[in-house]
Amino acid sequence: MSDRKIPPIEQLRGRQLGRILIKMGKIRRAEVHEALELQKERRRPIGSILVELAHITEEDLNIALAAQVGMELTNVAGMDIPGEIIALVPQQMAATYRVIPFDFDPNTNRLSVAMASPDNFHATDDMQTLLGFKIKAFICTEGEVQTALDRYYPEGGGESMSGLIDEISGDEDLSKFEGRGESIDLEDLKEMADSNPVKRLLNLVLLQAIRDKASDIHFEPFEDEFKMRYRIDGVLYDMVPPPKHIAAAIASRVKVLANLDIAERRVPQDGRIELQMHGNPIDLRVSILPTMFGESVVMRVLDRSNVQLDLDRIGLRDDDLLVFNQLIRKPNGIVVNTGPTGSGKTTTLYAALNTLNDPETKILTAEDPVEYDIDGLCQVQVRPEVGLTFGKALRSFLRQDPDVILVGEVRDLETAQISVQASLTGHLVFTTLHTNDAPSSIARLLDLGLDSFLITATLEAVVAQRLCRKICANCKTEFTPSEEMLMELGITPDDVGDQPFYYGRGCDYCNNTGYRGRLGIFEIMVMDDHLRELIMRHASSNLLRQEAIKRGMRTLRESGLKAIFDGATTIEEVVKETLFDEN
Repeated sequence: MSDRKIPPIEQLRGRQLGRILIKMGKIRRAEVHEALELQKERRRPIGSILVELAHITEEDLNIALAAQVGMELTNVAGMDIPGEIIALVPQQMAATYRVIPFDFDPNTNRLSVAMASPDNFHATDDMQTLLGFKIKAFICTEGEVQTALDRYYPEGGGESMSGLIDEISGDEDLSKFEGRGESIDLEDLKEMADSNPVKRLLNLVLLQAIRDKASDIHFEPFEDEFKMRYRIDGVLYDMVPPPKHIAAAIASRVKVLANLDIAERRVPQDGRIELQMHGNPIDLRVSILPTMFGESVVMRVLDRSNVQLDLDRIGLRDDDLLVFNQLIRKPNGIVVNTGPTGSGKTTTLYAALNTLNDPETKILTAEDPVEYDIDGLCQVQVRPEVGLTFGKALRSFLRQDPDVILVGEVRDLETAQISVQASLTGHLVFTTLHTNDAPSSIARLLDLGLDSFLITATLEAVVAQRLCRKICANCKTEFTPSEEMLMELGITPDDVGDQPFYYGRGCDYCNNTGYRGRLGIFEIMVMDDHLRELIMRHASSNLLRQEAIKRGMRTLRESGLKAIFDGATTIEEVVKETLFDEN
């Protein structure tokens, strides 16, 4: 690296790539013309063509691209970087974003970092957000970044949660806020939010949560303690609790990141933080709630890379997948997805929309909130506080010439009636309800005030679902269940014969839980003339259930049993998730 020659950056910024490479002495004009001719045929960037022709290396291309946007060259391999500068960027962050800090100017709050990829601008944006510094990026080679990571951030030498919390407990600047409660003024709040240990703790929590595929992060103040918890695969896990007096500091730091009002501690606030990890967009939905002992902070982690939006990957069995594919391709009608909060309804409906998403289909969604932004869909965020309700959005949808409509949730009669109207005028409508199973959705719609003849005229199917934790593939172990365990499922030893059962012993891969990931279990009630007749007669949910089973509906409990027999989940998970199904 030290023998590389590069003209002053002012001579290269904004120039054409071929010109920059010539000025760097890497290629001749004839080679640029050769690549330009090939570019006409191949329609690819000239840089990749020059690499393919072996006129330049990937390293040359990266340096030229960086120079083109005004990034300067540096050589971190030849530097001796002080420990206090390395400490400004935690190990997990340096490894995640593949950056090396090498200079810091406290007067301008500017941190200089070296990176190998000139298009890694998300790293600088995220670091600016999370660390609170102005970031200036320099370019170097991938080899230099790796050498510096090995030297300054050795494996196993990273910051530990317990070590950082011990450091915070002994921090004199933060200790002065102990016992202050609500009497902390705005200037002190700002000082706490900008405190280096608080920033480092929050960054470590965020990076660890994203790495462990947590869906939610909780910071909860109580009378005598301050809890930090992650929700992974639907279950909350306690982390090492930080000292209680930094509760206000954490809440304030989160508010700063989410652009909320740190002076307001009396009313709930909602916001969002946008990050990029390994090139994947990650949204953090922030909810701040005032409680008796301070502000409770919950961050919902929406990681697009962690969500399967393919119908054949959400857990539907082959026969259910066939039925569901037929349902979502109907020209009109209503398909209701039901289940408790956190049962995967949104993911299932997004997967359906993703399947239907093509240039010939106009898809509109009304959601609260919009969880994942998908190209090709027109998505509307419902805002009741300004009068934009589900009902009002739906009325406007009918004037937008849609083919498919998603209504986030049917909460009232108005939304139900307009959904029916949309269906009757030739649209396919997807929506969700909160009921325990598919048949009881009919009673819910009737309770809202919807006429039974409208339900029978428009409803095509109800899909109920739950999420069960999957047995960890790394520590999956066969065992023989006791008779009591089988009785909980409503089966006997004779019913199972020599069918093998499995559980997870617990290992490092699954944090000793025995589970890793989740799978959906489904109950699909497809409407037919006989079921419609029963609805017209206001038959009970139990009667509807019995008739649907006679017509081939697989209940949630039966779907769970099949998942157990497949060795995918455990008896405990299915019993827990299908508790109310066997009436």
